[in-house]
Amino acid sequence: MKPEIKEVQNKKELKTFVKFPLVLYKDDPLFVPQLIMDELEQFNPKKNPAYEYCEARLFLAYHDGCPVGRIAAVLNKAANEKYNDQNLRFSWFDTIDDYDVAEALFQKVEEWGRELGLKTLTGPHGFSDLDQEAMLVEGFETLSTIVGFYNRPYSPQFAEKFGFKKEIDYLEYLTPVPHEKGIPEKLLRLAERIKERSSVRILEFKTKKEMMARAEGVFTVIDEAFEEIYGTVPLTRRQIDYYVKKYMSFLDINMIKVGVNEQDEVVCFMFTVPSLSKGFQKAKGKLLPFGWYYLLKAMKERDIIDFYLAGVLKKYQGKGVDLLMVIEIVKMAMKEGFTAAESNLELENNTKVQALWKHFGPKKQRRRRIFKKEI
Repeated sequence: MKPEIKEVQNKKELKTFVKFPLVLYKDDPLFVPQLIMDELEQFNPKKNPAYEYCEARLFLAYHDGCPVGRIAAVLNKAANEKYNDQNLRFSWFDTIDDYDVAEALFQKVEEWGRELGLKTLTGPHGFSDLDQEAMLVEGFETLSTIVGFYNRPYSPQFAEKFGFKKEIDYLEYLTPVPHEKGIPEKLLRLAERIKERSSVRILEFKTKKEMMARAEGVFTVIDEAFEEIYGTVPLTRRQIDYYVKKYMSFLDINMIKVGVNEQDEVVCFMFTVPSLSKGFQKAKGKLLPFGWYYLLKAMKERDIIDFYLAGVLKKYQGKGVDLLMVIEIVKMAMKEGFTAAESNLELENNTKVQALWKHFGPKKQRRRRIFKKEI
């Protein structure tokens, strides 16, 4: 049966769009729901500064008045200008196991792309590179981190049937914390030589205020370090303030590593956090009445540590300063009692990052894909 496709036009329909995955994956033990309040803010032009250079349209699919699928179309003008593209993004794609529903949703995005005179569709990726992105294609049996989209195996199958092909893949790894063997001695010796050559020192924060004072420098590094990475665009002033408030304010100061040079300028950073996946599952998309308790409890767990984000200024890339941060994070993980570290999305061709962890025995957990289609 062909579904009815409606564009989201009001707050009620937006809530239906945001809450749809909670219904679709209600009994799925591997689904990690996002916070409803964060998702609603994501699609609020008054609160999400990405709307300064993006347009978005959201679509819901219905069978007999019941939602059975959703998709968002995002026109990122800044990305099209930077890469000289004529591209429309799709994201937040979820559907029941019915190709007719998926096809109708993809067609709606494609129609808008043609109306705009664009040539390609890519996705899933959102407004910016700091949003969730990429579709799960391997590792369906694993519990995702909170920054990864969740989908079932039929979703990439539907995308391929509609004509999408692989654009680029991301990999995610699980690496054991070396409690028994410890950090390899040769890495410790190498780190000492890197400190001497680079004059970079890794800060130890005593207060959250000290950490937040480095936020501006961290986002300067993000803009430069990510400049040539697939799909990224420079962050605006409002976006920097938005992400500082959204992410940095809740991070544990012991789990953040920031490196500075002799001039006390931030040249590298690495953000980690205890896995919040199970806490988010228990919260079921809500902070109240008990969601906040589950998240605070998860912040105190010492099982899996998630790697959120890392970056190094171009001038310092290839000089080993990233290894300095990795060693400090591993020392912290050993001291705190974490059992393993889980990476988030790494481009499959990012061999430099993958080489950092080879001495610790990483195991591939998941593969995620950005798809592309000519229109």
